Amino acid sequence: MISTNQFRFNTLAAAISALTFVPAVQAQAQNATSADAPRASGQLAPITVRGEAESAYKADQSASQKFTAPLLDTPKSVTIIPQEVIENSASTTLTEALRLTPGITFGSGEGGNPLGDRPFIRGYDAQASTFVDGMRDIGATTREVFNLEQIEVIKGPDGAYGGRGGAGGSINLITKAPKAENFTNATLGLGTDNYKRATVDGNWLLGENMAFRLNAMAHDADVPGRKAVDVSRWGIAPSLTWGLNTPTRVTLSYYHLQTNDTPDSGIPFMYGNRIPAGVTAIRPVTVNMDNFYGLANTDFMKNRSDVATARVEHDISTDLTIRNTLRYTASDQRYLWTQPDDSQGNVVDGKVWRRANTRTSGVHTIANQTEIFGKGKLGGFEHSFTAGIELSREKADNGSYTVNRGAGSGAANVCNLGVGAASDYNCTDLYNPNPYDPWTGTITEGDRSNHFKSTTKSVYAFDTIKLNDRWQTNLGLRVDDYKTRYFNATTDVGRNDTLLNYQLGIIYKPASNGSVYVSYGTSSTPANAFLGQGSESGSLTPGRNNVGPNAADLGPEKNRSLELGTKWNVLDNRLGLSAAVFRIDTTNARVTQPDNTYALAGKRRINGFEVGASGNITKAWQVFGGYTYLDSEVRSNGANTTLTQGQEFPNTPKHTASLWTTYSVTNDISVGGGIFIVGKQYGSNAAVRRYIPGYTRFDAMAAYRINRNVSVQLNLLNLTDKRYFTSTYSTHYAAVGAGRAAILNLNLKY
Repeated sequence: MISTNQFRFNTLAAAISALTFVPAVQAQAQNATSADAPRASGQLAPITVRGEAESAYKADQSASQKFTAPLLDTPKSVTIIPQEVIENSASTTLTEALRLTPGITFGSGEGGNPLGDRPFIRGYDAQASTFVDGMRDIGATTREVFNLEQIEVIKGPDGAYGGRGGAGGSINLITKAPKAENFTNATLGLGTDNYKRATVDGNWLLGENMAFRLNAMAHDADVPGRKAVDVSRWGIAPSLTWGLNTPTRVTLSYYHLQTNDTPDSGIPFMYGNRIPAGVTAIRPVTVNMDNFYGLANTDFMKNRSDVATARVEHDISTDLTIRNTLRYTASDQRYLWTQPDDSQGNVVDGKVWRRANTRTSGVHTIANQTEIFGKGKLGGFEHSFTAGIELSREKADNGSYTVNRGAGSGAANVCNLGVGAASDYNCTDLYNPNPYDPWTGTITEGDRSNHFKSTTKSVYAFDTIKLNDRWQTNLGLRVDDYKTRYFNATTDVGRNDTLLNYQLGIIYKPASNGSVYVSYGTSSTPANAFLGQGSESGSLTPGRNNVGPNAADLGPEKNRSLELGTKWNVLDNRLGLSAAVFRIDTTNARVTQPDNTYALAGKRRINGFEVGASGNITKAWQVFGGYTYLDSEVRSNGANTTLTQGQEFPNTPKHTASLWTTYSVTNDISVGGGIFIVGKQYGSNAAVRRYIPGYTRFDAMAAYRINRNVSVQLNLLNLTDKRYFTSTYSTHYAAVGAGRAAILNLNLKY
């Protein structure tokens, strides 16, 4: 068994060794196309508009065929975060990249809700609404960006696009695929807090119509401003395409990511269960933001993801294509995470109970998607359409570890035994915790005895109809047959639902470079939608007056959205501008009644608006960002008339804004920076609410081209060393944002 440090060194060395491929392909790189000239020169990748036929920063076309028109003429809010912005901002994880677009915040894991990516879009949990190349990725994990071409954020209920869930929107990750050219790009990064990162992206032509692409990454770093917290991961993603530039194309790809982190335990909230009379809102305690309440020599989080994909695409004619994608996904998560629990009332006495949260789980998915898409004329109108069939089977098995705490076992409140050795280090000092306490308890992995299974059969169709030069309509319909089951040694609960979701949009074009639209869309969140991989709004829970496989109180929640917006390409199509106002209603949210039964009687509403910009103001000045306002309200809790009625949604600040901008001072020097603003947000709906205050964070960047193949880029993250909280949950703790960091990347492009 290798040590953690040896594991990190070996994986980092493996990726760095890949850089030796660069000289070998330098001669071949002279064939690079002019579209990639900015990247080959070593400059920061510019924000350019290259036309509809190419994937560019201000992309006019989503990578998904479900968008049957250019995004300018799509009646929906869609934000595309391109690879150039991800690289220029030094983002390395999905969470870091998503902060670049407003309207997205993040929730935390706790107890039965696992650690991992948990984005909230327009106030709704999107943890289970993440897709990879248009196919759902349900596993709880922390996702990387080294193999991503771009990130597409679809906002508003999108049941017609993605199926179940998606009340506030969804996220589609577009992976890198082989291209008809030769290139090798590599990056080696070093920084503060022991930051080390290496990536390689190589593409090789293996004949006239075949290409192989390899992406690899190794990353190892401490977390700035957090004692004892570190991250270590490595990944590899080979892909092979044959039939390039022919009517029939076949692509085989594989993705592997493995992580080995020390999870962050955050900062506990004030008071615990000893809340003074009259207090209705509680924030985290005021302590040193570096404090770590976990056990560095014991805590761990290990994730593993494997994805194998086979895609066949055939052009029936110049205007009609059929495509089939078959995918198998396996993910594995194991962790022991010491949480600074405030539930025993110790915080007011200057003590923190180290509660052990544990998890062992595995998810296996097999899915097949068949689509036919193209253009044509019917009934005297031009149509751009897509139709598809999707079949999937998802299985998840969850369990936990048994933790023997020694003297602390069996104590109603272990902190009554004392801080430190008296409690076998299961209780620590609020103001001076020691992450390296010699905890001597034992940890035993248990069986994965809780089982989740879902089978989905789906059909869908989309059509953009051009009525004339001024008017278009966009239609979408999806039907899902969703069969789900949860079972263990004592429980077996299942349910079948037919989910019918649709969208309707009307587009008016006052000019060729602009559109005004109104759209209406729906989504459905059925029971067991997260398969135990997130915080279920509708779990398959027995004993709450639910009888039979179609019990009414386990039915799907229904969401609908109305949106009015406009999009414009200005400044000779260099800059894209957008604005939208919207309303999302949940009309039958599941609530717990006073008699402890369920009822689909809750009502929730979000009113909001957003503005966005992406592209070039001038050839040298590039911008990407926007602002989102969300006014959320729990309108009804059914018969349960508690103080939560009228409250804002959890994890839904009223104001979020972000702006990333770069400026080319000369052909060789670029500078840039970002500002990220997030308002106050609550962790849950409750009579006494935990909350985290808002914050403003600044980043900065500078890059210098040494020659046509080599450049350096310096990023300063959290420039002012702002200490802030990034997320929270219903109780107990708030996650802490990273402190100031400096990263220097050496970029090689051939």
